[in-house]
Amino acid sequence: MSNQSVYRIIRELTDIQKNTDLSIAVACRDSDVRNVKALIIGPPETPYEFGFFDFSVKFPEDYPEKAPSVTAKTTNGGRCRFNPNIYAGGKVCLSILGTWRGERGEEWSSAQGLESILISIQSLMSSNPYENEPGFENANAEDDKKAQTHYAAKIRHESLRISIVQRLEDYLNIHSDGVVDEFPKLEEYGQVRTEYDDVEPPPPPFEPFKDLCKRRFLWYYESYLLSVEEAEKTVKANQNFVIMPFEGGGNTMPGKFNYPELKRRLELIHTVLFREIDYWAEEGRMQVQKETTMASMLERQHQQLVETYKKNDMVTLDIDLDNKNPFVWQLTYFGRPMTNLDGGMFKIQISISPRFPDEQPRVIFKTKMFHHRISKDGVLCYFPKRQDELKSHIEAIIEAIEDTEPPYDPRTLVNPEASKLYWGSADDKKLYSRQLRRAVQQSVEE
Repeated sequence: MSNQSVYRIIRELTDIQKNTDLSIAVACRDSDVRNVKALIIGPPETPYEFGFFDFSVKFPEDYPEKAPSVTAKTTNGGRCRFNPNIYAGGKVCLSILGTWRGERGEEWSSAQGLESILISIQSLMSSNPYENEPGFENANAEDDKKAQTHYAAKIRHESLRISIVQRLEDYLNIHSDGVVDEFPKLEEYGQVRTEYDDVEPPPPPFEPFKDLCKRRFLWYYESYLLSVEEAEKTVKANQNFVIMPFEGGGNTMPGKFNYPELKRRLELIHTVLFREIDYWAEEGRMQVQKETTMASMLERQHQQLVETYKKNDMVTLDIDLDNKNPFVWQLTYFGRPMTNLDGGMFKIQISISPRFPDEQPRVIFKTKMFHHRISKDGVLCYFPKRQDELKSHIEAIIEAIEDTEPPYDPRTLVNPEASKLYWGSADDKKLYSRQLRRAVQQSVEE
């Protein structure tokens, strides 16, 4: 591969990684930019809502003159066809890739790139995926309408089961019988080694989206439960999926609905993710005892930020460590005067992984707050400008809760009840403000 092709790929990857698009992520090993992993998060208000879908991308030697090859990896081992144009075997049918005959002008050109490919794939994940089937417009209207409903129903179920539940269970070592393995010892992460260690530990598997999916699960947990609740009104447990006319020859999606079981598994994943936060604190205490570089770095950042906010006349914020553990920060945020938060006092916990910044902090509001960016269990949806700097995290936390005119983006709305009011009618917005003010008043009574 020429240097020009390599530079082009690196530039495209960097541009996507810097982009604020919350639905697409890419990664590759440093030594192999030709082979890229991509993640597409299912669009809201579709059967794919907030699912995690993997694709592998292989760039040819003469890229960008020729299109890369793309293979779908979220197929349940080749047993699940998530779209008429995304086969169980991994084939992705798109004219831009040359795998489908499209209209003139839809074929690949060197002006296109990886981002346009991923956006094209994402566009297949529509509210009515059945319409991607050739001949859709010629089908019998009544039968076709029923087929569309049946197809969307089973995609919604399998998106939850395969792309979300199975993935998180694998990440968290949760077995099918509900048994959860213990979290690995700190030494097993290769973070702490002694002078007697002669052998380098084996490199961990390349799972670039593991932390992203964990954080997003906590953001979208309430949406997953609502999806289950709505679906249970239309299908019965153990009801068979309807096989579509275009499914066959190994490209089918057989199965049964079992939403009660999916709900149980979602709840267990949620519990284990919160348990992982507690485990980080234990790991952190071990690092303090061993006087690791990470522990010292976090202590220094804490001291610097305490001094910074002592001098800040715009924001009143106390920053303490939990039992002198630099991996658990306790913030006390005082609502800014002349805002909806005026008079409030909110306790916020920042839990920091010993693998920071590869694993990003979890920010939990310990004080209840009714806010469209804070889930019912206190998880904050926020975006630091620099993921490797805790100062940037704190600035982003404050910005997220103080922003009075946020742009509408359903991918950032982690409290469905609050979001519905905030972007509802004028009366809904007033009710939102009243509930927020009530939370502010209660914050000083606790």
